[in-house]
Amino acid sequence: MERFGTALAPIAEQKTYISGPIRLSVITDRILRVERSVKGVFEDRATQKIMHRDFGDASFTVSEDQEHIEVQTSERVFHVKKDTLAVEVKLQGYWVDASEVHLLGGTFRTLDNALGDRILFGENKGRVELSDSIFSLEGVATIDDSASYLLGEDGTLSPRQEGVADFYVLAFGKDYLAGLREFYELTGFTPLLPKYALGNWWSRYYAYRQQEYIDLMDKFADKQIPLTVATIDMDWHLVKNVPKDATSNSKFWGKGWTGYTFDETLFPDYCQFFRDLKDRGLAITMNLHPHDGIRYFEKQYDQMAEANGIDPASKTPVAFDFTDRTFIDSYFDLVLHPYEEEGVDFWWIDWQQGRKSNKKGLDPLWLLNHYHTLDAGRDGRTAMILSRYSGTGSHRYPLGFSGDTIVRWKSLAYQPSFTIMSSNTGYSWWSHDIGGHMFSKGDPEIYTRWVQLGVFSPINRLHSTRDKWSKEPWLYGEEAEEIVTRFLQLRHRLLPYLYTANVLTATQGMPLIMPMYYLHDCREAYEAVNQYYFGTEMIVAPVISKRDKQGVADVEVWLPQGTWTDFFTGECFEGDRKLQLQVPLDRIPVFVKSGGIIPMLSCGTTNNQSFERLEVRCYAGEGTYRMEDEQGGITFAIGMTEEGAVVSITPDADSVTREIKVTVVGAPLKEIRTIDGARMEKDSVFL
Repeated sequence: MERFGTALAPIAEQKTYISGPIRLSVITDRILRVERSVKGVFEDRATQKIMHRDFGDASFTVSEDQEHIEVQTSERVFHVKKDTLAVEVKLQGYWVDASEVHLLGGTFRTLDNALGDRILFGENKGRVELSDSIFSLEGVATIDDSASYLLGEDGTLSPRQEGVADFYVLAFGKDYLAGLREFYELTGFTPLLPKYALGNWWSRYYAYRQQEYIDLMDKFADKQIPLTVATIDMDWHLVKNVPKDATSNSKFWGKGWTGYTFDETLFPDYCQFFRDLKDRGLAITMNLHPHDGIRYFEKQYDQMAEANGIDPASKTPVAFDFTDRTFIDSYFDLVLHPYEEEGVDFWWIDWQQGRKSNKKGLDPLWLLNHYHTLDAGRDGRTAMILSRYSGTGSHRYPLGFSGDTIVRWKSLAYQPSFTIMSSNTGYSWWSHDIGGHMFSKGDPEIYTRWVQLGVFSPINRLHSTRDKWSKEPWLYGEEAEEIVTRFLQLRHRLLPYLYTANVLTATQGMPLIMPMYYLHDCREAYEAVNQYYFGTEMIVAPVISKRDKQGVADVEVWLPQGTWTDFFTGECFEGDRKLQLQVPLDRIPVFVKSGGIIPMLSCGTTNNQSFERLEVRCYAGEGTYRMEDEQGGITFAIGMTEEGAVVSITPDADSVTREIKVTVVGAPLKEIRTIDGARMEKDSVFL
């Protein structure tokens, strides 16, 4: 297949039904594709949104009269009106009009310039309107694919015919997790993330000098705060030293917004800078604003000009155009790959310049996300970027970057529900500016609460603009520094738990962040909009309001039926009720289910990402948990006897040697059972 090629996505002929210009395709028992062609030709190529169509073993019957076509599967009945293509779906005895449903959230392109759920200025000004949800209260939703570009096997894109109708009716009911899996089968699964993406990130929009950045990383290490990703914002390249005669299409951002040549006044030896970061166990990402293309002063200009048919002597810019295959190939090969060979692990694509490209209706952000991810995943590399959301199917292009929020309680209060609802369109790997981006007043309380949210978020990327209130913990006073340090250490210790959730997302379509109603069909679950499942074992309710005069914040938490244990205090609560909690600054409500198992690193004070030394917390009850690792997984189980808990440990045959310390919460540890030949010392097992 070609470099950026995409295979056809046909469906078996025996699973389709054609009536004149209408073709109905039974994708699964719960997904129906509805097409109306203009010239009698139906489309089987993949699209921007849809990657696969022929899966599942759905069987169906069809009946037709002058006005309607009815498709009946083993689980659903789809009633399609011929003239309008309006669809009604019968679910468990009741009919739903697919055009009149109440969608459950969804997501949004970017929270740039947001104060809570309102964008104050910029191209998206106004209330944040979530879209693209695949779930509704009524159990039916649609994906409109009529305007998507078609993806060719040679990597080219071509527009649809005018007037074509092509949409998918998703009738998942309230079977959310299975519905998500079917959605991923249809649109493509999320790539597996590397371990380092799940740790603590450092990021700041600031013109660091080379040694200044390294010294800062060393200060984090001295304070025993682990980091796994070093972000280099846009000032790595020429910004102020751009020649006066250099052209620019950026009216607001200035001539130095786009750049690809290191500023040697800041980074006299960037290759050594990369090596120094790698020596400290850090992955590297750098910021890109590609809008102005490659101009004559860039070190890559001569090669890029020649590759794109431009005389270098003319100084004519090589225009940014991700609809041009020649530009795409040369951009990656000549501009970005050399930096990757020198140490850059992935790119932060900071596109903010609108939705127009040289092809009508083709969003340049989607183009950047699509081609960058495909290129990043070449030859078995990590298919990961950092960029904004660009529509249904964007989960194939992790990670999401939610943009430049304003540092206020309203912004913090909106982020939990925003992240939770994004799972309803399969977009589960959001990276927020933890601590907020701009207009900070240096409030240690909101900073601490935001970091606590970040620790229990998909990605924990500390970030700020270039004001004095950067996100170093020691800038916010002793209390905040001590609490934030412990939480950042906890985030690193949770890497085994986070990586396991990452594997479940990539293989089973189960997001790390899940709304409560994914697992509980009751009114309370839908009302609990600011709490969520964090993986399979935990419920988290971030603190998003100020403390009172007694120094505590009020948080309401709904716990489902069962026994739940406070992760921080060990206190047990019976569920099936709401709790009114008063929460001090040093913790947030996090609860582990009965029989829950949480694998953690035994130490969270260094950048080490090996899972060879573990502490496994097992909570009294009955449960099983499989921890995933690149070096072989382990299955843990806990059961109860009258004398205490029995913990079983079963490593994969190819698993590396590990030291595992077992801690049982809520009961005495009676016994650890493991494979023959394992050596035990008290509550530690050497495998």
